[in-house]
Amino acid sequence: KEEFLGESKQVLPCPTVWCQAQSGTRSYGPVFEEQPSHTLFPEGSAEEKVTLACRARANPPASYRWKMNGTELKLEPDSRYRLVAGDLVISNPMKSKDSGSYQCLASNSRGTVVSREASLRFGFLQEFSAEERDPVKIAEGWGVMFTCSPPPHYPGVSYRWLLNEFPNFILADGRRFISQTTGNLYIAKTEASDPGNYSCFATSHMDFITKSVFSKFSRLSLTAEDARQFPPSIKARFPADTYALAGQGVTLECFAFGKWRKLDGPQASKWIGSEPLLQIENVGFEDEGTYECEAENAKGRDTHQGRIIIHAQPDWLDVISDTEADIGSNLRWSCVASGKPRPTVRWLRDGQPLTSQNRIEVSGGELRFSKLVQEDSGMYQCVAENKHGTVYASAELTVQALAPDFRLNPVKRLIPAARSGKVIIPCQPRAAPKAKVLWTKGTELLVNSSRVTITADGTLILQNISKSDEGKYTCFAENPLGKANSTGILSVRDATKITLAPSSADINVGENLTLQCHASHDPTMDLTFTWSLDDFPIDFDKSEGHYRRASAKEAIGDLSISNAQLRHSGRYTCTAQTVVDSASESATLTVRGPPGPPGGVVVRDIGDTSVQLSWSRGFDNHSPIARYLIEARTLLSSQWKQMRTNPVNIEGNAETAQVVNLIPWMDYEFRVLASNILGVGEPSLPSSKIRTKEAAPTVAPSGLGGGGGAPNELIITWTPTLRDYQNGDGFGYLVSFRRKGSQAWLRARVPHAESLHFVYRNESIAPYTPFEVKIKAYNRKGEGPESLTAIVYSAEEEPKAAPYRVIAKSVLSSEMDVSWEPVEPGEVTGVLLGYEIRYWKDGDKEEAADRVRTAGLVTSAHVTGLNPNTNYHVSVRAYNRAGTGPPSPATNVTTTRPPPKRPPGNISWTFSGSTVSIKWDPVVAKADESAVTGYKMLYRQDSHSAPTLYLASKSHIDIPVPEDFTHAFVQIRVTGPGGDGTPAEVHILRNSGT
Repeated sequence: KEEFLGESKQVLPCPTVWCQAQSGTRSYGPVFEEQPSHTLFPEGSAEEKVTLACRARANPPASYRWKMNGTELKLEPDSRYRLVAGDLVISNPMKSKDSGSYQCLASNSRGTVVSREASLRFGFLQEFSAEERDPVKIAEGWGVMFTCSPPPHYPGVSYRWLLNEFPNFILADGRRFISQTTGNLYIAKTEASDPGNYSCFATSHMDFITKSVFSKFSRLSLTAEDARQFPPSIKARFPADTYALAGQGVTLECFAFGKWRKLDGPQASKWIGSEPLLQIENVGFEDEGTYECEAENAKGRDTHQGRIIIHAQPDWLDVISDTEADIGSNLRWSCVASGKPRPTVRWLRDGQPLTSQNRIEVSGGELRFSKLVQEDSGMYQCVAENKHGTVYASAELTVQALAPDFRLNPVKRLIPAARSGKVIIPCQPRAAPKAKVLWTKGTELLVNSSRVTITADGTLILQNISKSDEGKYTCFAENPLGKANSTGILSVRDATKITLAPSSADINVGENLTLQCHASHDPTMDLTFTWSLDDFPIDFDKSEGHYRRASAKEAIGDLSISNAQLRHSGRYTCTAQTVVDSASESATLTVRGPPGPPGGVVVRDIGDTSVQLSWSRGFDNHSPIARYLIEARTLLSSQWKQMRTNPVNIEGNAETAQVVNLIPWMDYEFRVLASNILGVGEPSLPSSKIRTKEAAPTVAPSGLGGGGGAPNELIITWTPTLRDYQNGDGFGYLVSFRRKGSQAWLRARVPHAESLHFVYRNESIAPYTPFEVKIKAYNRKGEGPESLTAIVYSAEEEPKAAPYRVIAKSVLSSEMDVSWEPVEPGEVTGVLLGYEIRYWKDGDKEEAADRVRTAGLVTSAHVTGLNPNTNYHVSVRAYNRAGTGPPSPATNVTTTRPPPKRPPGNISWTFSGSTVSIKWDPVVAKADESAVTGYKMLYRQDSHSAPTLYLASKSHIDIPVPEDFTHAFVQIRVTGPGGDGTPAEVHILRNSGT
């Protein structure tokens, strides 16, 4: 004891970490702030250098080295490689010498770290082959493929096709498709507009350079149309296995008017696009599976399947962090990474591979040290890698050796404690290895007893404190490097007690309540109250106004609860606290409200229009559940709707019900809500998505009509049936039609739900022949009901006769009126839609004529926007849906000259009683202007009143005004056969005359 407590005269060295903390110059190893990235350098680029970035934060500052393909680069003065700060700059990059993998090493006196690997690659796109491409000849209506055969390139390129000349690019649509995998162009069904010269156009996007090349042209010509139909054949096929990285996008190509489905799981909502591409953005492991593309027509179907296999780059789940450890202690570090394939983990120390040796054990992602020594200090890295990538994690290990030192954590100088209470006095000297600790009171050595406890970490605990425990308490600490002590004084105070405790209560949601809490305490100490709910402290600032303190008096800590919610139920604890002790009392608050959400919603017994639902009972929130409601939503709508059920009213003790009146072949989610006398509660989580079974259609297509088209055609149209009413896969339409008055019906099958018309061609069809038409839907489960019969007319003919007695009359310098006699009803095959007026200047061709159309049976039109003093030719034609008929004989009309441009001038006025006389200089028309026949004047008392129009034949006018007249606004302009001229505006004041 005496040896341990004896005073030490040794002058202790300043502990390194402590001194650094005081001076603010703590040293630490390199930490990367910027690391090199994969770089693509275009061959032939005008850029003369490549820069690979590297920057690390370190104290003292880091120095840098670089490795290429694992070998350290020699950065000599005349080398093409040079360092700029930490960046590596490569001048005049060459593919043969500079392609490879690069790493940056940052070092200082604390250690070395290695950056991630970054590749430098060289991009290129060569020219297409100069060989001529063979011409292609095929029957119109057949499909054709043009092979791109792109030139060598890196990295990938995008493809487009030219038709005849640049920049006439072919737009991909349902009939034409350009594969971005092979570059090939597919045309599913050739048309008369397709013949021409085709060239593949490839574009490479390499960072700051874009380069494009195109192939020789290949000529397409068509022979006579072959109207035969063939079963579909999928030409552009995706691979049997497609590998994709999680988080990236994946695209499958399938061209033959196909549709997509996933065979072994639900379809992802993030699918985008449609035939012929399936694109999944941000692909995840849930997207892995087998996918099928299906093409179907009236002659048959073709399918193609392939798997998407998801892999993932390494990603850290658990990494190492900077660690300070005592000399002689043990340490275990762990690095865990996810990825597919499973990543392997290796370790580096100061940039060099680390393997098991002596006190160090390396086992996959674990690194263990036994009995640390100061030489173990340094920079450590764990590296996780699979074939898709590599990730690095870095940390610094500092092994400490320190004599006991209380300068950072001395024993508290004054230690207050409550009578009959407990006090805890920590002893936390900084020491490495850990120090041994003894406590004394005055000169008395303290040992463990019924009231005194010294814990393993040196903390002193005194219980059932009395006045006799006051005094000086000293902690003595010693390790092999030295010894130290620290002293505090214990002062005993009166204990804190709860004098009025809170009481338990029951309330409904939305009601208010006050929980009382009063306390007594040592008068020399400050008293504070805190409240907790189920042992979690209440934050009054974040309570959204529900909690507030009810009193500002020191000994009262009441809690007011406003607009109570279900979440406010629980055990409330009031704590009265001074710096030396505390006292607590609790009460239970029960808040009654609508039920909580039911759980475990399960769908079973799935039929075409019904399912059976079951669930588990949720919390009743202290009020019995009265009944349940069931809601559902489909993939077509995000809105939840209440569903019909069997039984209609679901009692509160039920846990299953049948949902009825569902749509066949529809994807549903269901949820359940419970209610009681206090309201409807929160809904359950949605059930898993299900699809009801298929059934034959139950609704006939709507919007049946048609008409128009080319000669000898009957066009039948309808509104495509919505997904809600298709009831099954393989959906299409059965169209029946016959000439009105005939007996036999003709029928046609039109596949695909998106179809909206059918065209029947027959040379025997006369113009505007009435047909009886009806339609019904079908799917692979059967046929639906037939629609009502509609009358649809075959294509019309253009009107055969022209209007006559066309009269054109100039109204103003820029307007004319045109009238005519109508064509006879028997001379229009179909419905007369109106008349088309064509007008053109003398000397122009009729093809350049402007046109105005009327609607219905009107026989006159007003034409504006003409040029003044200009001779026009005018003709009129009847028109219907088939086009315009023959023109009437042209008539001529000359527009009048324009009105004078000069406004009236020298305006003056005089007042005489209740009259104001206004005069102005007359306007004289020039030779190219129309005559002046009079003047128009707009008179307005103020800016808010309606104007009054006055007409004058001479250059003056008298206007009545009220006796209290003060001012008015006047606008004067000439008028004549050419229209109105430019106005002059004046502000008339009673005390002014001009």
